[in-house]
Amino acid sequence: MRSLNLHLKILITLLVGLGILITAYQIFILGIPLTEDETDDLWNIDARVEFQASPREPVKLQMFVPPLHQDYVSLNESFISNNYGVSINRADGNRKVTWSARRASGKQTLYYRLVLTKRYSGEQTKAKGPIFRDSIPVEGAEKIAADALLAPIRQHSADVETFISETIKRVNNVNDDNIKLLLGGDASTPNKANAIELLLSIAHVPMERVHTVRLTADAPQSPELWLRSFNGEKWLYFSPETGQQGLPSDRLIWWIGDDNLVSLEGGKQAQVSFSLSNSEMNAIRLAKLTDENTDADFLEYSLYGLPLQTQQTFMIMVMIPIGVLVILILRNLGGLQTLGTFTPVLIALAFRETQLGFGIILFTVITALGLSLRSYLEHLKLQMLPRLSVVLTFVVVLIAVISLFSHKLGLERGLSVALFPMVILTMTIERLSITWEERGGGHAFKVAIGTLVAATLAHLLMSIPELSYFVFTFPAVLMIMVGFMLAMGRYRGYRLTELFRFKAFLKD
Repeated sequence: MRSLNLHLKILITLLVGLGILITAYQIFILGIPLTEDETDDLWNIDARVEFQASPREPVKLQMFVPPLHQDYVSLNESFISNNYGVSINRADGNRKVTWSARRASGKQTLYYRLVLTKRYSGEQTKAKGPIFRDSIPVEGAEKIAADALLAPIRQHSADVETFISETIKRVNNVNDDNIKLLLGGDASTPNKANAIELLLSIAHVPMERVHTVRLTADAPQSPELWLRSFNGEKWLYFSPETGQQGLPSDRLIWWIGDDNLVSLEGGKQAQVSFSLSNSEMNAIRLAKLTDENTDADFLEYSLYGLPLQTQQTFMIMVMIPIGVLVILILRNLGGLQTLGTFTPVLIALAFRETQLGFGIILFTVITALGLSLRSYLEHLKLQMLPRLSVVLTFVVVLIAVISLFSHKLGLERGLSVALFPMVILTMTIERLSITWEERGGGHAFKVAIGTLVAATLAHLLMSIPELSYFVFTFPAVLMIMVGFMLAMGRYRGYRLTELFRFKAFLKD
């Protein structure tokens, strides 16, 4: 017995622990939304390219577009132009679109449109990058100024991260004569980035320029320059103006490197303006769209990977254990008497179609009339099988009559009575009649009321949309419920009704 108890405890612990771990993985790692009403941001980005085309010359315009291989995923990408060929190339971690035309004249306008959202899958590829670089050649006064700046930077830094932060801090001190010399009177952000790169290269610290777009629906904007360096494990991002470390969550990397956003052949005065708009979409629908547009399969192997019609069936099926759990608690802890465990649950499922109030009336009427017929057939001394056949036929006729009269009276809800499981009603009538014979009409009435109460409570719980969504989306919670059911199987204590039943005995 002791080994059996240990075996049961281990089984319960495994089931509950595994259910919690799988559910936590879906919520915190895969980022699947907890509620169906939860929404996520959807960003629409328009890049408008304008330029003057040179007459009688072929036009070739190239522009960087987001690589979208990290935190964001593209749901739709379109290139809008008139009589231009479009191609996309990849190089050095970037993507570049090329618009080309044999002839064009006058002012030209091209559009790049991107619809994106945050990537749902938390699984990221391992970062890779250089950890060493050669020094940029520098001589004369610039060499002396760079060495004078690097000495205190080395003294005040402990690793690559603090070295870069201290370098950016020094370069932004424009009152320093050494910085003035390196900047040459130009304190613009790109020139500061050149000075930072020079100092870092002498220390053999690699650095890359990262051009980002801010995901905000404010006024039109231009790409913002950030710097990054690889420390052997991950990329470290820095603002060349403020020294702020860590790329903000609202930044989208557009391209990496020293090249300009746009290069143009056969034209001049190329300009790019960005405009962004934000909208919201149902989170789980967005997760499915994300799953379809990437190589991720975190929803593919869930119930959402089934055909839509099958999903609707399973949406009901996964709620049956919830109803069973209600009956288990009502019987084992409450002491409520019902016609078995599954009969109330099946009646509760029928209430989904007929609605609760109308379903209770139909259940009461059909059961009462069926019991009357069963009592009459008992006097004919029929065997059980013929008796059940007659009751089943009577139930079918009764359902047809109720549906017909309901339709004539304009009560379309009465037509749903045909969805009641006829076999369940027949067996319910048969079992109630046997209970009546064996233990009396009072006990049979009590069991019928208990069955109806249990079915009503199970139906109310199984009809909660939030609960239905949660169990369907995170089916591992059923393992936790199984663990609870196993624990309930060893309960030998008093039931609630027994406390009232033995109340007088306890007083003595």
